[in-house]
Amino acid sequence: MARNLLRKNMSNIKIKKNEENPETKELLAESVIKVAEGFEKMLKSPLKNRALEVLLHDAIGQGKISRTQIRLVLEALPRLRAWYIK
Repeated sequence: MARNLLRKNMSNIKIKKNEENPETKELLAESVIKVAEGFEKMLKSPLKNRALEVLLHDAIGQGKISRTQIRLVLEALPRLRAWYIK
């Protein structure tokens, strides 16, 4: 069930850029902070990283991204705020 929900949510993601009115630095910083905070909450959940890797790998599609790539991103997410927000 979680797999289907994740797949459904990922298919709804659309990124639109407005070249005439680009995102502000503040908006981008706020987005990075929200992602970092969301991941911190997820780390406190009972879901283990390995289970998350498997769910993401299956939802994204096994041929597109390797589990190693997913693991690298998951390992980097806790440092996201420190890297991009000053």
